[in-house]
Amino acid sequence: PELRFSYFAELADLVLQAARRHDLVVLIEQTNGDRAAELALLRSPRISMMDGLLFSPLGMSHEDAGLIAADYPLVLLGERVFSDDYDHVTIQNVDAARDATAFLLDGGRKRIALLGAHEGEVVGSAAFRYAGYREALAAAGVPLDPSLVIASQGWHRTDGATAMRVALERGARFDGLFALNDELALGALRVLQAAGLRVPEDVAVVGFDNLDEGQYAMPSLTTVDPGRPAIAQAAVDSLVERIAAGVPESGAGRRIEAPYRLIVRESADFARVSA
Repeated sequence: PELRFSYFAELADLVLQAARRHDLVVLIEQTNGDRAAELALLRSPRISMMDGLLFSPLGMSHEDAGLIAADYPLVLLGERVFSDDYDHVTIQNVDAARDATAFLLDGGRKRIALLGAHEGEVVGSAAFRYAGYREALAAAGVPLDPSLVIASQGWHRTDGATAMRVALERGARFDGLFALNDELALGALRVLQAAGLRVPEDVAVVGFDNLDEGQYAMPSLTTVDPGRPAIAQAAVDSLVERIAAGVPESGAGRRIEAPYRLIVRESADFARVSA
């Protein structure tokens, strides 16, 4: 969707590496998450010159699933469109977000803010990670406080910084922060520290994506590793299989979930706080 996002840039690099092991060349088309651009790509005559397509839609909705109807090898990435007709490689968003939030609660944090919610979204990374956040709160008997759900349609660093600045100015008070991606978390880190809040002593911060730069932040960023290498390898391997076997029969697509893990670093190192 957008190579300016570090997540997609790093994923593209891994796809290139995985494809090279199969002696395949990768051409990358950027859609910017625009529905019209995504639909145009699916119908483009250029597809006929390709062996297959890895497709990561953001603009298309669940209702657009019937518009895919690809007569070429296709593997879906992400959560935006579900179809049983194609292999679908995805992240365990709900479970990972639930574990990240539970980690903050288990660390003694009582008021956990969520940064990056998309208002009205039903299917997508933001919606699923928000669901995991709510599940963790409910399991711990902590009521959901709408004032701690900080919306941000954009997920870049500047969006995280802006949303966090607005939240602090309106008086939001929290001792834990779960940012729905690392870029939001990195933007928020800057604003929190500029406001005189210590991380993790005053606010423990957890991100999502395990971007390379997170380990070099000050403090280094605790984050969910969504299994990006496994996603890239599974996507390429699945596409290679489809290229060899042809388009699957209706309903024969597979759902492949990448393994995830929580990487604890300084921004939510509770042993460091208590020492």
